[in-house]
This record gives sequence, structure tokens and C-alpha cells, in this order.
Amino acid sequence: MPDQDQNPQGGAQTAPQTAQITGTVQIQPQGTAPAAGSTGNEPGAQAGGPPPASGNTADPNAKPEEKPEPPAKKTGRRLIIAAVVLLLLIGGCFWYWRSTFSEDTDDAQVDGDIYSVSSRVNGHVTHVYVEDNTQVKQGDLLVEIDPKDSQVALEQAQAALANAQAQYVQANVNVPVTSVNTRTTLQNSGTDVRSSDSSVLQAQQQAAASAARVDEAKANAIKATKDVERYTPLVEKDVISRQQYDAAIASATSANASVIEAENSLVASQSAITQAQQRLENARNQAAQAAKTGPQQVEIQRARATAALASVKQAQAQVDQALLNLSYTRVHAPTTGIVNKKNVDIGGNLSVGQDLMSIVPLNDLWVTANFKETQLSKMHRCERVDMKVDALGGRKFSGQISQIGGATGSKLSLFPPENATGNYVKVVQRIPVRIDFTNLNQENGDYALRPGMSVTPDVAIKGAGDDKSQQNCDNQAKR
Repeated sequence: MPDQDQNPQGGAQTAPQTAQITGTVQIQPQGTAPAAGSTGNEPGAQAGGPPPASGNTADPNAKPEEKPEPPAKKTGRRLIIAAVVLLLLIGGCFWYWRSTFSEDTDDAQVDGDIYSVSSRVNGHVTHVYVEDNTQVKQGDLLVEIDPKDSQVALEQAQAALANAQAQYVQANVNVPVTSVNTRTTLQNSGTDVRSSDSSVLQAQQQAAASAARVDEAKANAIKATKDVERYTPLVEKDVISRQQYDAAIASATSANASVIEAENSLVASQSAITQAQQRLENARNQAAQAAKTGPQQVEIQRARATAALASVKQAQAQVDQALLNLSYTRVHAPTTGIVNKKNVDIGGNLSVGQDLMSIVPLNDLWVTANFKETQLSKMHRCERVDMKVDALGGRKFSGQISQIGGATGSKLSLFPPENATGNYVKVVQRIPVRIDFTNLNQENGDYALRPGMSVTPDVAIKGAGDDKSQQNCDNQAKR
């Protein structure tokens, strides 16, 4: 076939040439694929090329082929795109509608009380039964301290208790004894008063008798003296004998002596009266003192018994403290958990309050979720929460809100923000929310949860039973 000149752009007209064509010539519209059996080397078969020149001759026996209908690719593609857009729109609307039923955050973690185990007594460590990362149960023995010192202190306290009990028994017995002695003293004082009164009366009577004897002796002395005076002239005249005169003188002397004796007896009786009156006064004073101090002495003895009882209780408290100190020599796990930060070894000497280890709990756990303040408008206590734990492959746990923090995290930080001066940029704050597990024993039966693990909580803020659940929660809070 002779060479043909073609424009590189495919748009220019080619010079007409005369050629002899043998075979069948197929005419195809521009842009369609070449028919089967065509080599594609014909001038009209090239993409973008012009149709054969009008001067070319064709086989008169050839029949022209019918044009095929173009496929509806553009219409199908538009339908697919429209369907995809419609599905995306429906999915977006559903997702937005469904998102109004819950609030979630990825700023949440598992929390728990880290128990610090410390020594409560001084002593020498004899046994250590755990190591770091050892799982223990509540009540398991962790450390043993030498109990000898505590045992000696317990024996001393028990001896002091026995002594205090003996003193209490003695003081308690003395209470009725003192009461009896006081009553006896009161009775004796009354008897002494009556006896002294009788003594005064008797002394007065004796004094009256002595005074009568004085009068009698004086009368006898006067008579004897007058007899001597009468006998004197008679004896001088020898009317009477000398013997009678001497007898009269002796009688007068005796009468005068009787007067002196009677007077002395009267003085003695008067002194006896004074002494009896003094004894009476003393008896009365003693009786009054006994009546006044007797009940006080009983109360004093009762107070001594009460003090002795207090000493018994104090000694008993010392025994109890000694027993506690002896029990503190065996350190037990306060909760079920994992041992961390072990700081005790065999042979070490411990002091009171020295840290031994920490125990991370495995059952007393909760979740602290820091929600944005814009998420709390419909969030309340006791709302149901579904949680996923990242470290456990998204294992689900159930819970409910128990507390909503009283302040934002930034306000409770070490250096709270001060927005009174300078430029201010509003930042959405986060408020801590406590979520308690509702079925932790079953959902965490393998104790896989650890404090600090990241959690994704999903709080259901809409539901048919929200009002009822909130009412039940408020009733429980009131109880």
C-alpha cells in the first residue's frame, strides 16, 4: 500500500490519493473499536484519523454493516453514584440520631484505692512470704515479725491487771466495813454523850451532897466550939472533969477538920462537874463529827473502790494493747490484689509506720471518666454505662454513674488557671465522673482489670426507663 501523509494533530485534511483497494472495506464511526478481523491498519480505522478519502473505490459486492447502538454506561454509573450518596446520607442521619442516645469519651481510666501496708510495731523481720507482682487474697499472711518482745509486754500487762484486780477487791470489801465502822462510831458517840450527861448530873449531885456535908460540918464545928467555950469556965471551977473538957476540945477540933474536909470534897465535886461537862462537850462534838464525816468516809471508800476499778480497766486496756501488738507481728493482706513496691526483707528491723509494700486492689475498682462540660447536660446519677477496656481487647463491662465531680480538673489542679488578666481563650473544660461497676465479680472473675487501664465509657442518656431509674436512684440516696 502506498504511504499516506498524515497530520500529527489528526485534524488537517490529507491530499487525495488514488489507490486500488482489494478486499472488503468496512466503514466505522469515529471513536468505535475496529470490527473483528480488522487489522486496524486501515486509514479509517485509526483513532482520531479521518475517514478514507472520497476518491477511494470500494468493492461493489461488499454490503455495508449496520451501526451498533452505544452502551448505557453513563446512566448506570449515575444510578450507582446516586445510590451511594443516598446510603451515605441515610447512614449519616442515622448515626447522628443514634449519637443523641449516648455520650462517650476516651479520657477515662480504671481507678482504685492503692493500699499501703506498713508496720504497726517495732521488731525484727523473721519471714517474708510474698514478692513483687504476687497476687494475694484478703487475709493472706505477708510478713512475720519476731513476737518475743510483744509476748513479754503482754505478760507484764497481765501481771499489772492481776494486781489491779486484787486492789479493787480489797477496796470493794472495805466499803461495807467502813460503813459498819461509821455506824458503830455514831452509836458510840451517842452513848458517850448520854454517859457524859449522866456524869455531869452525878457530879452535880455529889457537889450538892458535899455542900450539905460542909454545912453539916460547919454546924458541928460551931456546936463543938461553943461546947468548949461553955466547958472552959466549968473546968476551971472543977464543975466538970478535965476529961470531959478535953473531949469537948477534941470534938471541936474534929468538927473543924470535918468542915475543911467537906469544903475540899465540895471543891472536888465542883471540879468533877466541870470535867463531866467537858467530857459531855467532847462527846457531843465527836458525835457531831461522826455524823458529819461518817457518810463522807463511806463515799471516800467507795471512790477508792471506783478508782481501783478504773485501774483494773486501765490494766485491761494495756493487756488488750499488748494482745494487739502481738497480733501486729503477723502482717496480713488488707484486700485482694497484687503486691507492688515491696520494701521489706528477712532480717530487717522495722519501726512503727515504716512502709512494707503496696497492694493494688482487684475487686474494689471504679472508673473515672473526664467528660467535656458540654456532654453533662443530660447526664445524671445512676445512668447505665457500657464500658470497653482497651487492654483487654475491648472486653465489655457494665456500670452506672455514682458521682459527678464538684469542679473541673483544671480547677482542682496544683496551679488553677487565672483568667482575670491577659488574653483569654475559651477552652472546653472536663469534669471527672465516677462510674461504679455493677457486675464486677462476674465480669472480672479472672481479675484482669488493673488500675490505670484506659476505658471507653458509653453513657446512655436516653431511654424508656430513664425517669424510673432516676427516681429509684434518688429513693436509694434518701434512704
